[in-house]
Amino acid sequence: MNTDELESAVYAAERKVLKIQGKLHRWASDDPHRVFGDLFNLVADPDVLMVAWDRERSNKGAKTAGVDGRTAVSVAQRIGVEEFLDGLRSSLKDRSFRPLPVRERMIPKANGKLRRLGIATIADRVVQAALKLVLEPIFEADFLPCSYGFRPKRRAHDAVAEVRHFTSHSYEWIVEGDIKACFDEISHSALLDRVRLRVGDKRVLALVKAFLKAGILGEDRVLRENNAGTPQGSILSPLMSNVALSVLDEFIAWHPGGPGSDKVERERRRRRGLPNIRLVRFADDWTLMVHGTRTDAETLRGQIAVVLSTMGLRLSEEKTLITHIDEGLDFLGWRIQRHRKPGTSKQYVYTYPARKAVTAVTGKVKTICRRMDTGQPLDALLRQLNPALQGWCAYFRPGVSSATFSYLGHYTWHQVTRWLRRKHPRTTWKDLRSQYAGSGNHGGNNSWWPTTEERQLFNPAKVGTTRYRYRGTAIPTPWPIAP
Repeated sequence: MNTDELESAVYAAERKVLKIQGKLHRWASDDPHRVFGDLFNLVADPDVLMVAWDRERSNKGAKTAGVDGRTAVSVAQRIGVEEFLDGLRSSLKDRSFRPLPVRERMIPKANGKLRRLGIATIADRVVQAALKLVLEPIFEADFLPCSYGFRPKRRAHDAVAEVRHFTSHSYEWIVEGDIKACFDEISHSALLDRVRLRVGDKRVLALVKAFLKAGILGEDRVLRENNAGTPQGSILSPLMSNVALSVLDEFIAWHPGGPGSDKVERERRRRRGLPNIRLVRFADDWTLMVHGTRTDAETLRGQIAVVLSTMGLRLSEEKTLITHIDEGLDFLGWRIQRHRKPGTSKQYVYTYPARKAVTAVTGKVKTICRRMDTGQPLDALLRQLNPALQGWCAYFRPGVSSATFSYLGHYTWHQVTRWLRRKHPRTTWKDLRSQYAGSGNHGGNNSWWPTTEERQLFNPAKVGTTRYRYRGTAIPTPWPIAP
């Protein structure tokens, strides 16, 4: 199968799979108690496997091999996509398919600790992607609007906007949730019990269980069993973690004063001095907002700990904080805090980059400049710096970020000019300017900005800020409800 034929086959398969997903989502939405029986044939469907392959092939991690040493490129070159998918489908059909252990890779975190990443084989990733294509439309019908992480059409900005919306409307006490090693400690039996509420096909359940139980080949080359958790890096892991953590969403939704209460009931509770609550969750990061007192927030924190324990999860006592919106909180890289608007007596809730996020990006800029060999041209440095700065500014653009962007531009300019001085230790400042000068927006009439013939250093100070529109419950799904 040549490239044009493959692209045509993928396009046709995507259209068919979208129709299948639309039907599954509609059936799940129409009947919240429906248990789907025959899903295995959809997982092993040639079109579903083709779409799963295409998504895995275009994934950033496709170049990384699992324990078998194969990547998407090597499979396409040595075996052929059509032959590979036919063999994978046959092994699924005759039940000879067995997931291989994931290859462990420890990734350093910002706090100095390590995060375990599990890299599955290319065959396992394709089957996981096929499972996700079939299961996601079903569970999306059950997931509540308060959940934003790893869900289609939803993003971190929606979660931050919702926190800002409710804290601006008297939900002033906040429980900042922190779950200890969430992805590593989810109970497999409790998770599978929740999956069985919607999936009755024993072959699909066996596949999900097999992926959960797949061993881990550590960096020390020791094979270990996996009796809890959903390995990070797995394609199926985000969906399974949302299934597990939906116990928290449902508890808050139907708690007195929660989103399930109507406006009249919430007003009645306010008059009686009883709390109303709202939850915003992005994967395992969550924030509970309380229209009440600190005591109410402390009581709810204890109740949430009990709810999470049913999934084998624990709250971190030292990191699960209770704060007031006037003190502010950090959530998904943002600082959310209420303070007086300059020049007025009115108070507003503002969102701007958190200090940890600024420290992280300046640290990245500094590291790139330090690691770049001064024997390389300036353009090589800019090729690494610009995408990092552009991505960071794009994320923090919808907020009160102008001052931070200006500081970041100033900091980056100094790091790059220091690198140029190390590159040309005997060159005068005047000659450096004449060689690398370009128009910029940095400091007055005599300013200059590092520039090459190919590109200019990205200037964060020139990025304009916006306000992200709060979408509430109006976020669409990828699958239309109407038949």
